[in-house]
Amino acid sequence: MSVRVETMPYRHVLDVPATGPAVRIARETTERVLVECGVGLCHPSVGPALLILAELVTNAVRHAALTSPTITVTYAHGPGAFAFAVHDRHPYQPALFGALATAPGSGLAMVVAMTMELGGTALVRPDVDGRGKAIWITLPL
Repeated sequence: MSVRVETMPYRHVLDVPATGPAVRIARETTERVLVECGVGLCHPSVGPALLILAELVTNAVRHAALTSPTITVTYAHGPGAFAFAVHDRHPYQPALFGALATAPGSGLAMVVAMTMELGGTALVRPDVDGRGKAIWITLPL
């Protein structure tokens, strides 16, 4: 996939407390953002995108809530692509593609596998201070 997130014109940012309801709120917001971007909820990438998002937000709630009381979800949309990032302030930076080999069947391995099957990209962008990260997923539409 050759679309760069930085070139996508549409942005939306959601800040949610790192608690259980964050997953539902993020999913509902993602649906609204997709509709606002003109992407129908029946599009074949929407279901997988919602699963991937839910897994990333769940991981942030489970593993980062103590150091990151707020989770930020950033959305971007451009011609032929939709991207989102889940950001927390926990310093651990997972090896996304290592999860396929070291933790097959895990939620993170599922995120990477689904993203690759859809022809998308997944990457971890560390915060400048190294105390947090954003996991960016870009999917073709």
